[in-house]
Amino acid sequence: MKTKQALNPYLPSYEYVPDGEPHIVDGRVYVYGSHDLFNALNFCLGDYVCWSAPVDDLGNWRYEGCIFKREQDPAAPKIRLTNGLAAPDMVQGPDGRYYLYYFMGGTKMISVAVCDEPAGKYEFYGYVQYPDQVPIGKKNEPLQFDPGIFMDDDGRLYLYTGFALQGNPILLDGSKPTEHGAMCFELDPKDMLTVLSGPEYIGIAGEKESIGTPYEGHAFLEASSMRKFGNTYYFIYSSLNSHELCYATSDNPTHGFQYGGILVSNGDIGLSGVTDVKHAKNYTGNTHGSLIEINGNYYIFYHRHTNRKQSSRQACAERIRFEDGKFYQAENTSCGLNNGPLEGRGKYPAYIACNLYGKDGTMFYSMIKHRKGSYPFFTQEGKDREEGPDQYVANVCDGSVVGFKYFDLAKTKEIRINLKGNARGTVLVKDGDTAQANVLVEIPVTPAKNGHGFVGKLENVKNNQALFFTFQGKGSFDFISFDLH
Repeated sequence: MKTKQALNPYLPSYEYVPDGEPHIVDGRVYVYGSHDLFNALNFCLGDYVCWSAPVDDLGNWRYEGCIFKREQDPAAPKIRLTNGLAAPDMVQGPDGRYYLYYFMGGTKMISVAVCDEPAGKYEFYGYVQYPDQVPIGKKNEPLQFDPGIFMDDDGRLYLYTGFALQGNPILLDGSKPTEHGAMCFELDPKDMLTVLSGPEYIGIAGEKESIGTPYEGHAFLEASSMRKFGNTYYFIYSSLNSHELCYATSDNPTHGFQYGGILVSNGDIGLSGVTDVKHAKNYTGNTHGSLIEINGNYYIFYHRHTNRKQSSRQACAERIRFEDGKFYQAENTSCGLNNGPLEGRGKYPAYIACNLYGKDGTMFYSMIKHRKGSYPFFTQEGKDREEGPDQYVANVCDGSVVGFKYFDLAKTKEIRINLKGNARGTVLVKDGDTAQANVLVEIPVTPAKNGHGFVGKLENVKNNQALFFTFQGKGSFDFISFDLH
């Protein structure tokens, strides 16, 4: 049976599910994450939704529907705008049911919902609590945030939480940031709620403690997640750089973690000499995700940013190299879960670009929408979850670079770029974005209506080929899609 090609982002372009935690249940990968709304004023304003795909067909994602609504939590604040449903995680309990751990803004607590199916209708279950029934977060501990839930092979259950950014608006309710990295609680698997021990700091260095250690420059911020491969525990977290996911390892789930390295950056910072946000290969912002092994391959799930701000985030994933217990930083690609280059024929939407920047580089997106200026960006028409027009790359102007990786172009002879706008000039299609990159074809463009195609002949192309589109000229255009023949 022919499987469907996997693209990045791997969900439909109208869907915004950041903070993805992937888990395999009965031969399917289920992704649990926050739910942003397109062009929203803040993070996580949607109810929880779930998507899944067969482990042997990672391009064929199925919408499982809304699995939990904000108002189901009895402590949900009346004001939604600043109190969204933040990054959840899921674990199957000893009773066979599925438990969703999440943070509701404005509560300080870690909430739990439960369901008989991995992606059914979850019901509110309770709050993680101490034996005296006081919820964690209510005893003046550092802020409980971004819960990562993990059940070990011996049936012991661990919860990881924490948030370390001093002076962040999320702390305006009087919550304290953690100064010593991630916190861990051992929970009672009998009820999945009661704390048996903790909080305990697991050895992921905070900002001050990281100085002079391998953690320096990559201290803990948020996004706790735990995985175990072989006999080694891998703790995944977002560093204070925010754009990167890092990891640390230990032979114990509660202490002794040593820094391992960067897993992925949503701007490819750390790869190919890219050392800072200004020279990132895409717009940066926070990220959150985790590792998973599927059929002998390892993948890192993370998210990217669109629409000129941080609160329209989309789910991405990359295959990641894993050798001798060590992970090596994955690059952002357009073919993430595809396990190889995309076919050199057919129509591809421009929104699967993995590298995007203008003549003045990129930036770290904030919560305030950035001006267009000379910067190209991902956006869409219509409202959130409208299954109409796809996303596209807007405002491609002089010096803009739109990059895609990778394609099997060994038999591809022609490319057609489909544009809309008032641009007049030339699109150079190159095999990279360095000064040494080869020009594969030059395509003249003129002002065009929606989806007008401009065609060029490709030469000297090969398998595992990158395609970088650079515009030189006046005006600007929206890059809708391109066709390979």
